[in-house]
Amino acid sequence: MPHETRVALIEDGNIAELFIERQGASDSSGNIYKGRVQRVLPGMQAAFVDIGLQQAAFLYVNDIVPNSLDGFGETYLENGLDSGDEEFKRPEIDGDSGSAAVSGQKGVGNIVDLISEGQELLVQVAKTPIGSKGARITCHISLPGRFLVLMPNSNHIGISRRIEDEAERLRLKEMVTALRGDQKIGLIVRTAAEGVGSKKIGQELTFLLNLWAGIQKRFHNTNAPNLIHQELDISLRAVRDLLVHEAEKLIIDSRRGCQEILSFLDTFIPNLKDSVELYEGSEPIFDYYNLEGDIFRALKKKVWLKSGGYIVIEHTEALVAIDVNTGRYVGKHNLEETILKTNLEAVKEIAYQIRLRDIGGIIIIDFIDMEKRANQEKIFNALSEAFAKDRSKTHILPMSDLGLIQMTRKRIRKPLTRQLCEPCYYCEGEGHLLSRKTICYNIHREILRNSRDMIGSGLTLKVHPQIAELLLGEENHIIATLEKSIGRQVTIYPETTFHLEEFDVLEAYT
Repeated sequence: MPHETRVALIEDGNIAELFIERQGASDSSGNIYKGRVQRVLPGMQAAFVDIGLQQAAFLYVNDIVPNSLDGFGETYLENGLDSGDEEFKRPEIDGDSGSAAVSGQKGVGNIVDLISEGQELLVQVAKTPIGSKGARITCHISLPGRFLVLMPNSNHIGISRRIEDEAERLRLKEMVTALRGDQKIGLIVRTAAEGVGSKKIGQELTFLLNLWAGIQKRFHNTNAPNLIHQELDISLRAVRDLLVHEAEKLIIDSRRGCQEILSFLDTFIPNLKDSVELYEGSEPIFDYYNLEGDIFRALKKKVWLKSGGYIVIEHTEALVAIDVNTGRYVGKHNLEETILKTNLEAVKEIAYQIRLRDIGGIIIIDFIDMEKRANQEKIFNALSEAFAKDRSKTHILPMSDLGLIQMTRKRIRKPLTRQLCEPCYYCEGEGHLLSRKTICYNIHREILRNSRDMIGSGLTLKVHPQIAELLLGEENHIIATLEKSIGRQVTIYPETTFHLEEFDVLEAYT
């Protein structure tokens, strides 16, 4: 569709990850902005920065680089830091995703000594806005390419963990160190660089350095707040991050999009052009590959398992809770075996749903209680194995005595439910409505409360049709009691436009 682009990563015939980009609402993760500090919060060691989005972005003190572009030189020297010092922590290399987040410097100091209100900063979005929270930003810029990730504000050289051969790791590190020379920049070598010669990697390094020079120039020539550098659109990101490292083939149903991808590959990765295929079928591409059903299931709180058990996924403000239940599954032999089988089946579905829904942050999983410690360890090991293919960083703790597993998963984008859904305007996100009987009793109390101030000879009660039906039928004794108490007739009118909990009491005159 021209107004929406969806990218699905398929593993073993099932959709494993889903990425969505809509017109006017593109993912800001990875974008680089010239921002202006709005407010510094010493108590939180953080600041709000205006980068031109609807919500102010959030910057932690550890994400500030004292020698960034806005003239931090004096503060930088006062702190006694040098870009080659060991004061800078080693960057976290997130598998092979191409993202390199430097966790900050030791002894950075108080945030009020580093930045002030009105100051202009060069920042990159580390996490997109989620709900009421603004974007998480960092001054630790990273520019990913096919073979390298350039980190201009670091001095570290790292090799992707997925390159396991020690001789190859040493070759790449020596090559990149030589290519870098005396330049004070950080570099991460990605998995795609395995076996690649210095000429190709050197060409990409030159490209990334020129890109960084352009970003610096635009920073100095642009007013804040402003977008300085935009990440690739979702189609080209899929090529760079998925086709190069994860997928064997890319199938696209847009002829124009296909030409853009082929042009991109022709410039940067020509040997992958044969991996791109244009889908020209009459049936929508996601229907042809039976993906819509999996997406629909990923929006539901309850997900059924093949055995008859089910899991329930609940999002709260602070964490995501996942509950495992046996449901209709009764087993064949003994209770412990039934529970273990349900839990093991739930492990696969939970890992699948977390990846597909892109759930991040703190996750608590309540498995069905098992008595044997060996079975608890089986669940923990199975869960760890199930997340082996997950490109987002996860940390899983062993099962507690209460049968709970706590885990964290790196959160960068909005979860799928926030992208495709919005709070129910009926219950306003509460997930519950007052019962119809409760509403009837509330109406009774409200009329009694205000009847003394009413001077009309009767009352008109406007309510939702379902409430009107209840008051005129099963709960008609409420109206009879009410008329006797206030000494006036109550006439009920159904209003189809009313919310279920809405009602209006009017005075009537004869």
